[in-house]
Amino acid sequence: MRIGIPDALRSYTGAAEVIADGATVAQMFAALDAHYPGLRFRVIDEQGNFRRHMRCFVNGVQTFDLNGALSAQDEITIVQALSGG
Repeated sequence: MRIGIPDALRSYTGAAEVIADGATVAQMFAALDAHYPGLRFRVIDEQGNFRRHMRCFVNGVQTFDLNGALSAQDEITIVQALSGG
């Protein structure tokens, strides 16, 4: 599946888009981390939740479920949310 990488994480991948596999969102992040060490930790915290300012979209729909099923045709987008005032 294709994964869109935000600017803040491109130092890990060197690319705006990468390819990974996995039957679930968690497995996909594990596969990404195997190729790009440290990337998963920037998105998923120690409790296994998405970090406060990170978002993950599967085919344009935001997901919070790391156990959510994925297929090879899915498009994943990782987004760094902005905050401030």
